[in-house]
Amino acid sequence: MPARVHAILVVRPDGRTPAAHHLRRTLAALADQSRRVDALTIVVCGDDTGVTAVAAASGAESVISAPASTGFAAATAMATLRLTGDAVWILAQDTAPEPEALSRLVGALELGPSVTFAAPKLVRWDDRAEIVSLGASVTAFGRSVGLADDELDQGQHDAREDVLGADIRGVLVRTEAWRELGGIDRGLVGADEGLDLGVRARLAGARVLLVPTALVAVAGDGVAGLPVPLTGARRRRRAFASRTAELHRRLAYAPPLAVPFLWLAILPTALWRSILQIVRKQPSLVWPEWGAAAVAAVSLPAVARARSGIRTTRKVSWTQLAPLRVTRRDLREQLDDDADSTAPSRRGELRFFTGGGAWLVLGTLVVSIAAFPALAAWPVLGGGGLAPLAATAAQLWAEAAYGLRASGLGTVGPADPFAAVLAIIGSLWPLEPSRALVVLWLLALPLSALGGWFAATRVTDRSLLRFAGGAIWALAPTLMAALSQGRPGAVIAHLLLPWLFYAGSVAHRSWVASGAASVVFAAVVASAPSLAPALIVIWIGAIVLTVILRRGRGVARVIWLVVPAALLAAPIVWHQLRAGNPLGLLADPGLTWLGNQVGADAAGRALLAAGIPTSDIVGWVGFVPGWPTWWVPLLAAPVALLALMAPLTQRWAAGVVLLVIAALGLATAFTAVGVSVAFAQSLPAPLWPGAGLSLAWLGVLGGALAALDVGLAPRLASARTAAAVIVMLALTVLALPSLSAMARGTSTLTNGPQSTLPAYVSAAGREDPDVGTMILTPQNAGGVSSRVVWGGSETLDGQATMISTRSKATPADERIATLTADLVTSTADSAVADLAGYGVSFVLLAPTAAPESDAARAFRLAAATALDQRDDLDSVGETAKGVLWRVTQPTAPRAQASASVHEIARGIALAQFAAVAVALLLAIPTTASRREARRTSRIVGPHWQEGR
Repeated sequence: MPARVHAILVVRPDGRTPAAHHLRRTLAALADQSRRVDALTIVVCGDDTGVTAVAAASGAESVISAPASTGFAAATAMATLRLTGDAVWILAQDTAPEPEALSRLVGALELGPSVTFAAPKLVRWDDRAEIVSLGASVTAFGRSVGLADDELDQGQHDAREDVLGADIRGVLVRTEAWRELGGIDRGLVGADEGLDLGVRARLAGARVLLVPTALVAVAGDGVAGLPVPLTGARRRRRAFASRTAELHRRLAYAPPLAVPFLWLAILPTALWRSILQIVRKQPSLVWPEWGAAAVAAVSLPAVARARSGIRTTRKVSWTQLAPLRVTRRDLREQLDDDADSTAPSRRGELRFFTGGGAWLVLGTLVVSIAAFPALAAWPVLGGGGLAPLAATAAQLWAEAAYGLRASGLGTVGPADPFAAVLAIIGSLWPLEPSRALVVLWLLALPLSALGGWFAATRVTDRSLLRFAGGAIWALAPTLMAALSQGRPGAVIAHLLLPWLFYAGSVAHRSWVASGAASVVFAAVVASAPSLAPALIVIWIGAIVLTVILRRGRGVARVIWLVVPAALLAAPIVWHQLRAGNPLGLLADPGLTWLGNQVGADAAGRALLAAGIPTSDIVGWVGFVPGWPTWWVPLLAAPVALLALMAPLTQRWAAGVVLLVIAALGLATAFTAVGVSVAFAQSLPAPLWPGAGLSLAWLGVLGGALAALDVGLAPRLASARTAAAVIVMLALTVLALPSLSAMARGTSTLTNGPQSTLPAYVSAAGREDPDVGTMILTPQNAGGVSSRVVWGGSETLDGQATMISTRSKATPADERIATLTADLVTSTADSAVADLAGYGVSFVLLAPTAAPESDAARAFRLAAATALDQRDDLDSVGETAKGVLWRVTQPTAPRAQASASVHEIARGIALAQFAAVAVALLLAIPTTASRREARRTSRIVGPHWQEGR
């Protein structure tokens, strides 16, 4: 029987919690014990006048001062030197025992000398009906498991006695056993301390008992035990301590032969667990995981001391502890119990099939096949801004990497992020990547309708309005113009924008939405860089709203949205900034093409205000000869008027946000038509305003749906139906010329070509991808455009804005200009030899864009004569792509990238792959994320205070 009980009370005033207040309550609880402690030693870790005064007035036999960095284990070791009793009671500043706690713990030790460790039931500081901890155990792999953590106390665990260990707070240990075991293991850094002490006591042949009737209230913010995870910092600190303790125990408990292998596995395991943390939507725990791994890897002396202590005191085998471990079945049942939730679901049925969504997608597929019937048979899509893709998926991904570019003399630099988007699309048909782009064109309408329908689910739960949202988005003039003119970047951006809205609008709720939105965000910015400023403004606004409306909860998820896009764009951003051409970052990726778009005059801006990006009013000019077209832009008026009504409804806040998005998109379009940063040969090419209009259409469509959803009284349901039908019919009429262009023979789209170079060069390029061709194109305004192309064709993925936006000549450009001048004159005899020295095997005199001017015709004839007169050029003859000559001299190999360039390319690829991989892992839904999603409304806007 313990004749005397000596209590050790450790206090750490860290400034985050009212330590003096908690200490007063703990001391008052000690004074109220029916069985008073015989001696009290207080250890104050840190300098706090209030705490020191309270401790001095407590009547303790001594007050020990220690540095603020002193841990709980070290503090108890200091007090151990002053122990005089038969049992030691371990307390902290925030452990207030109930009056009968100590007498009942002492009663447990009186059951026999084998009982050396008695643990109380820890309850909440402000609610004793909730259990904080009552016993702890481990799995077969050493994971610590609380046996009754965070449960309501209904007496369901009061019959449990023998356990493996318990929380260290409030435990009563025989002084002899405490000294023999060496107290708390300092290598545990604040977690699993009572569990480890219980394991060592069990190995020494002792018993560890729970005393459920002994209650000790804990606040969870003192020096002992894990902190309550109320904030992100506390969650990270808790995770670090728990993982560090687990790794330390694993190394301390393992058989000697297994220790080296477990130590070597620490860092690989940290990598694997980091991936799991991301999949579990807990990326904030990745850094604690690596911190714990680093600490465990260098704490071999602490492991050695722990193993030595166990070896000295152990009297029984490890197998005798097996019955007290948590089995896989027990753990599964406990997790299942934790997963049960009585929270009602606020998410209704999606109703994609029953609500008409499936019929909408099927209908638009039929319309697409009727509008583009020939596409199903075309292997390559050409015309407008289209070109073939690389012949293989491997070449696609090579073009998406930093390194040697597909044009120029040894041009090395970053690829556009759009090349990665094309690589993903082309990889879906790896044997014929160009056919994947054909399929995308054929599926653009149904995919657009699908995206619009899902975006509408964030605004309304009415099936009719969701149907209208999908139809209106598929019929948007911006998509019609991009499809008919062959603008792949604009088409892809239009298809992805509704998914960005769908995931991004709820990114603050979950990491799944944040991860998915970040991937879509990166693809949208890669496909339409001109949208980046507007999207960044929206992103900053989302951060501000999250901070204000949710007090910062979820702000890290919103911040993550731009991380993958930033890493993907970082190489081209760095290049353009170093080149002094920041506006070049806004250039439309892919083939630079002038096309048909509105001008920067008043008439053009009026069309932009109507959501129409082309001067021919998306094909209506000439659609019905002799008919006026002034009325056509008015077809977009109904949806715009409905959107303007959104701020006047009950959901005015959502309406305002959607109109701000529309205004940003319209401002982007207005700015784009007046900005030219890329060049189509010698002509400046304005930015395509359709990407900005797609963003504007997204905001207008959302506002219109919000207005129709809540802006009409229930008795006006028929008016809602009529308004939705009128909008859909108006946009159907607006889209008629674009949908019928191929049938009328006015479409820009063409079948192919398989190669942009003559068949002779294309065949040589299939054999050797490093075959070089110099292409000379006379310009109507005078002069000649000259470029060097490698391989059998120019490809869409091989285009680079670092070249098309270049406004200053590089040394390579000057060499090409010199070679061109030498070739088309008869004075330089070494011109062809110089050309062969760079690895160029062919010279192509391409036709001038029609109509050919007199200056261009004169230059073409003079250049052809000069090239024909050269003995070391063999005329292949006229081709569909121009007049071709072959270099008869032996050509040198093409200049290759240096080893340093390859190293840079590998580093960039690794960083970009890691960012995208993390985003994709975050986007994978889990059972927990789906369960949490069901607790929130699918609609965004009506509950601005959700989750506060």
